[in-house]
Amino acid sequence: MAIADLPARTRRSSDLSKHSAEVFAEAEDHPVTVTRRDGEALVLMSQREADGRAHLLNFAAQLITVTLDDNGTLAERMAKAFPWMLALPPADRETCAQDLVDAARASFSTDQPHLAIAELTSWKETATAMAAGLGNVDLEWLDDDEAAEPVERP
Repeated sequence: MAIADLPARTRRSSDLSKHSAEVFAEAEDHPVTVTRRDGEALVLMSQREADGRAHLLNFAAQLITVTLDDNGTLAERMAKAFPWMLALPPADRETCAQDLVDAARASFSTDQPHLAIAELTSWKETATAMAAGLGNVDLEWLDDDEAAEPVERP
């Protein structure tokens, strides 16, 4: 569903004075356009929503910079814009780069900043954990026979 297909979330300025609690509650969930007879319409939104949009615009600016560079692979160009990616193994850098582009496209097309910001945060936290050595743990896998045995109740 495109943003143009979403129902209008519009309130009159008089609603803001008469039913402020209701309008504020609505604005916590989604931006609300407040129309005014004597001026341009205003948009009321939560700080979280405004911050998400600002982060998405910053991310978009970085992606545009990456796309304008024609030296190297997408992952190499992305690592210049996001140096924390260098903590990831090369194969993971490729996956990360594509995941970030895909999440950004989804965010831009649905007007949902959290999609790209969550993907960016997830990959950055993964790189940080790997840089701290948390990915170097040898795992002990259970045999299929061992997994089939019931465990006693504590």
